[in-house]
Amino acid sequence: MRSHYCYQVTEKQIDETVTLCAWVQRRRDHGGVIFLDLRDRGGLVQVVVDPDRPEAFATAEDCRSEFVLRVEGQVRARPAGTENANLSSGKVEILAHKIEILSRADALPFPLDEEGISENLRLQYRYLDLRRPQMQQNLRLRHQVTRYVRNYLDEAGCIDIETPVLTRSTPEGARDYLVPSRTQPGQFFALPQSPQLFKQLLMVAGFDRYYQITKCFRDEDLRADRQPEFTQIDIEMSFVEEKDVMALAEPMIRGLFRSVLQVELPEPFPRMPYAEAMQRFGVDRPDLRNPLELTELTDLMRGVEFKVFRAAADAPRGRVACLRVPGGASLSRAQIDGYTEFVAIYGAKGLAWIKVNNLAAGAAGLQSPIVKFLPEDVLQEILQRSGASDGDILFFGADRAKIVNEALGNLRNRVGADLGLLQGEWKPVWITDFPMFEFDEKEERWSSTHHPFTAPQSTDLAALRTDPEHALARAYDLVLNGNEIGGGSIRIHRQDVQKEVFAALGIGPEEAQDKFAFLLDALRFGAPPHGGLAFGLDRLVMLMSGSDTIRDVIAFPKTQKAGCLLTAAPSPVAERQLQELGIRLRPGVGDGVQNP
Repeated sequence: MRSHYCYQVTEKQIDETVTLCAWVQRRRDHGGVIFLDLRDRGGLVQVVVDPDRPEAFATAEDCRSEFVLRVEGQVRARPAGTENANLSSGKVEILAHKIEILSRADALPFPLDEEGISENLRLQYRYLDLRRPQMQQNLRLRHQVTRYVRNYLDEAGCIDIETPVLTRSTPEGARDYLVPSRTQPGQFFALPQSPQLFKQLLMVAGFDRYYQITKCFRDEDLRADRQPEFTQIDIEMSFVEEKDVMALAEPMIRGLFRSVLQVELPEPFPRMPYAEAMQRFGVDRPDLRNPLELTELTDLMRGVEFKVFRAAADAPRGRVACLRVPGGASLSRAQIDGYTEFVAIYGAKGLAWIKVNNLAAGAAGLQSPIVKFLPEDVLQEILQRSGASDGDILFFGADRAKIVNEALGNLRNRVGADLGLLQGEWKPVWITDFPMFEFDEKEERWSSTHHPFTAPQSTDLAALRTDPEHALARAYDLVLNGNEIGGGSIRIHRQDVQKEVFAALGIGPEEAQDKFAFLLDALRFGAPPHGGLAFGLDRLVMLMSGSDTIRDVIAFPKTQKAGCLLTAAPSPVAERQLQELGIRLRPGVGDGVQNP
């Protein structure tokens, strides 16, 4: 139906007759001559309709924005001074000979060329939202990323193998999405949180190098960089150590940025142990563009009378730390109160602070409600350790280490963004030496920091039970600008080690056999040492596109309530369908169903 895309019409086609199929971006009537800006996925081109072509002119008069047209015409140079340097077709225009309206369009629910449109409205009419140039650009970028990754991994000898979408529910961390079985009433499949176990089984099967760009599903609370269904670049290799996996993944990311964004990332990426990241930044995904760091004060506060600080310092898993913000003494009380509300999100009971007005004046040069509770020598040590200068402010955290780290770590990110402190454009870092386990305060038990199939660093298996707090994992994450874009580990390939890790997690022999019999059996039959990692494709493309949310790089995403406004899913189903599945809803369940 067409000879060219809009962007392909350039000076090379001058005097040629071309046929385009496209949408009307804009219609303008200038003194009897009608101009139509036509748009397709490639770009824009200007069409001129003269009244000496009465049939084409009459059709053009009837056209409105978003009509779909088929236009035949002659390419000619634009008059001098009317060129548009921003378009590949900006030096030419098409003199229309014939115009055919292929499809008419009603008035749109929102203008495509305006910003600030309600996201709910955009998601309800996603097919219109996707017409916008930025959204088209985002999805083209996503295509470029996946194309590069596939080519790279193909050349690296990895084999693309699909794994099941209907699988068994296993305790891997997040809540499973369950799918009832009609043929086996009362039984359920689960949608995979990741292909973790299957890719390990592929290593046992001898495929050696596997990859897959695959959908994963997690029924968890959502935020800007989470979706209930997301896409993972999944990689697994046999007979490898940590350095081998990194040696495959790091050049892939470096080459991807070079190829798609023309950006040179550092070589090699820096590496940082988990303990150092938590000590300095409070989070295991530090944004290294941010120069702010935490200062450790726990040891210093064990001898003070100030109960808030001392109680935290004396607690078994307590921490006291401060965050120095250069020039922060100019912050208003309202701004400080705003930051206090912010850290409360992470469980902090308050946000103590000290403004440094005059360092040379000692305690008299400090402004804060807490200065009177701290001895002069302690105050001086705080100022020295933090490197405080006149005009700075110190924010303090004192509580369980987990709360302090999350509160000050996220405050660091917030303040860095608010005050424009970020330096540089792209800062990757490998985080290594993760703890094997983390203590779940609510459940009062140890859980996996990553997943229960991660290999421990130590060969002392008994220590996994007797001293789980200090066990380290053979795990690694790749962080970019404060976002975890990839994570992986060396896996457990011995049945005795896997059983010991299950035992440390409180998974007894019966439960292990019930939930993971297929894995434990596979480890009996010559499993090779293996490891890998997975990249979050949505998050990676989000960062590369400069978007604020992964919903802007997914064609048809879900809302924060895990619903689809376009299709009104999830939705009720007919009673007959429930009966076929042997399911009966409890009274009240499903009543008053809200729009997702």
